[in-house]
Amino acid sequence: MRTAIVDGRWLNDDEQRTWRSFLMATRLLFDQLERDLKEESDLSFAYYEILTRLSEAPGRSMRMATLAAACVFDRSRLSHAVDRLVREGWVRRVPVGQDGRGQLAELTDDGMAVVRRAAPHHIERVRTLIFDRLTPDQQRVLAEISEIVATGITDPIRLTRMGWPEAELSGPAAPGPPGPARTAR
Repeated sequence: MRTAIVDGRWLNDDEQRTWRSFLMATRLLFDQLERDLKEESDLSFAYYEILTRLSEAPGRSMRMATLAAACVFDRSRLSHAVDRLVREGWVRRVPVGQDGRGQLAELTDDGMAVVRRAAPHHIERVRTLIFDRLTPDQQRVLAEISEIVATGITDPIRLTRMGWPEAELSGPAAPGPPGPARTAR
């Protein structure tokens, strides 16, 4: 059964070009980063994201629900991924609370070694593919646009819970590189 196209707010030619450019650029970027991580470190982008989030967390551990939000994964997807990382010996699950229903994902020393091996090449690729191609002004505009899009999808409080620094949500992005403890995801 065919459905009729309903009149709506169609994209004009400039909007269509912008949308398709954004879509193509983000798909190409994440596809390339995924290939690079697999080739250099035998990691998927999703596993790298989990490991780096844990490496940056206090005590190298996070509640599973918090980690799922930070990685923008549903809990089931995160649980399956963490199970694989546990089998690899890179993460362990630690019960939390008296009822034992809550769990922490904790990065092991072997997991930290994986992050330390993968991060330099990954960060260099992020620099090469994005930051080396943009001027500082373009980087600030990209940060501002990203914030506008993200806050249009979800509220700043949820973004902060997901790991988006609260300071960045209150005004224009600060210029300059991330601090030494931060890794590119």
